Amino acid sequence: MQTQCYGKSGSIEISLLYDAPLRKMTVHVLQARGLPVLGNGQQTHTQVRLLMLPNKKQKHKTKIRSGENPQYMESFLLHRVTPEEVNNMGLRVRLYGCERLRKERLIGEAYCSFATIDLELETNLWLPLEPRNTSSVLGSSSDLLSLARSDSAGSTTSMQHGGVPELLLSLGYNGTTGRLTVEIVKGSYFRSLSQNKAPDTYVKLCLVSSIGQEISRAKTSTRRAQPNPLFKETFVFQVALFQLNDVTLMVSVYAKRNMKKNEMVGWFSLGLNSSGPEEVAHWVDMRDMAKGELLARWHVLVDS
Repeated sequence: MQTQCYGKSGSIEISLLYDAPLRKMTVHVLQARGLPVLGNGQQTHTQVRLLMLPNKKQKHKTKIRSGENPQYMESFLLHRVTPEEVNNMGLRVRLYGCERLRKERLIGEAYCSFATIDLELETNLWLPLEPRNTSSVLGSSSDLLSLARSDSAGSTTSMQHGGVPELLLSLGYNGTTGRLTVEIVKGSYFRSLSQNKAPDTYVKLCLVSSIGQEISRAKTSTRRAQPNPLFKETFVFQVALFQLNDVTLMVSVYAKRNMKKNEMVGWFSLGLNSSGPEEVAHWVDMRDMAKGELLARWHVLVDS
């Protein structure tokens, strides 16, 4: 179950189910929460509108619903979603206010890239709604790939530099319980330098102290022959609040090899000894939230 995350204009729940043989994506528009209240005390009337990206040729809209927490419960089919192109496609979700005798107003919008979901299972998502950003309106295939590799703004290097290995990782920290949650979500452009095929890979986590002493370790199961493996595995480490600034989380990706030592695909680190500015920012943003919500970011793997 995904953590509900409110944007400035509330949030909306959808679910996505992909049918590769039929080349169709089913979108269920479920409900909205935390919508802004009208200043005049009138009841809010809203409508959800969907636009498939990047071609913008398929549009759908729900019936108008009332209330601050409306239930839509409607389903729509997106056609011609081919397995070859699905990771370059996505969805724009907009919520409109539809008050009688007044011009409709855009309450908020959200974007979802199909590259970020598990295409083999039905995926339930809470999308935070934000005011429209007129300076950065997504629409092209490259825009969607950027969205797939970042939660709002960040790394787009995989496509721009011919396929740099990256890992999508979520962090969350609860200062009350001292639980550091790490979710290994998916990889991008994993490759083995010693083999001419997609590698069998796993991710290793190691939490170390300020003096380099290992505190805890964990690793995912192996994903076989996948250049863009989906892991979706979560690990929890106990870290007291006063220790949070003094630990380093080492993240390493390995390719398994028969009868030989496993080959490191790449690594990065977060925390006290972060490997780069994106890793520093991810750790700081997680620490500032401090309520356990998961925050996902793409990280470029450093060559071993």
